[in-house]
Amino acid sequence: MENILNFTKDELSDWFEGEGVRSFRVNQVFKWLYIRQADSFEQMTDLSKDLRKKLADHFCIKRLIIDDKQVSADTTEKFLLRLEDGQHIESVLIPEKDHFTLCVSSQVGCAQDCSFCLTAQGGFIRNLHVSEIIAQIRDARYYLIKKDIDPLKLSNIVFMGMGEPLANYNNLLKSLSIITDSDYGLKFSTRRVTVSTCGLVPKITQLGHDTPVNLAVSLNATSDALRTQLMPINKKYPLKLLLETCQTFIMKPRNKITFEYILMKGVNDSKEDALKLVKLLSPIKAKVNLIPFNQCGKSDFKCPSKKEISEFLQILLDNNLTAVTRKSKGDDILAACGQLKAKL
Repeated sequence: MENILNFTKDELSDWFEGEGVRSFRVNQVFKWLYIRQADSFEQMTDLSKDLRKKLADHFCIKRLIIDDKQVSADTTEKFLLRLEDGQHIESVLIPEKDHFTLCVSSQVGCAQDCSFCLTAQGGFIRNLHVSEIIAQIRDARYYLIKKDIDPLKLSNIVFMGMGEPLANYNNLLKSLSIITDSDYGLKFSTRRVTVSTCGLVPKITQLGHDTPVNLAVSLNATSDALRTQLMPINKKYPLKLLLETCQTFIMKPRNKITFEYILMKGVNDSKEDALKLVKLLSPIKAKVNLIPFNQCGKSDFKCPSKKEISEFLQILLDNNLTAVTRKSKGDDILAACGQLKAKL
């Protein structure tokens, strides 16, 4: 039986039409699923009994199973989520000053093999279905409701969890249509949804044409030699091609592309690296998130000192590049950038 969370509004409308059901009923179903958090079709009391039975005969509504939950000292919460086939993913609920951000996974494992990332060590298993992407967000809001917290406080989504979102492009795009449906879906503003990529160039271009959500690019190096060493995807899509693509990326006038730069001691944190980064990004509407390396596993990479991080940041700012040092949350429970592995 198909999980109804796999269906976009258009796809469900097509099914309704084929069953002789008036298409406006789709809005009612979506409202029950994503706003009222219904767990059964029987709860959808503004639908006829016949329609509720028809839906129950063809579809199911499923939540992900929380096999483990860890809470960081900074109150970040990491969820180990079991999928229907027994595989696991992780999502991270991050508290901000007046809202929450959810870090969402798009794949079980990852095929990109970035040398600094714990997720890569487990290899790639499969893409997530639309329902598995959507359930992470829907269930997180349900979790807040149970804690007597306004579910709309979860207002920001970042596709920075396990996997490469653009490698699961069709399911990502369908999920985004539900996430950003401002009438009956999950009602996230496109300004508050960010898709991060290691640099799948053709899909970056496509994303700009298909949706107005924010783009983040994991950069991490200022030369092809180093970036290829850190991120094998650079062999296929080297820096020049990647940055030229970013320069023409379609986005709203006030938007900027976020470039994530993980600072690793003695690897990419020199004054020369900072100046090269300024030069590389000067033609692009860019902002930089400096991410001090989060220790994970038996990695040989180390985090620079606070002084070295501060000096690197200051060079960017002195050269009129918008930049911040991102405070990693949840690193004590392996919930920070590059630390997700979904290990029981």
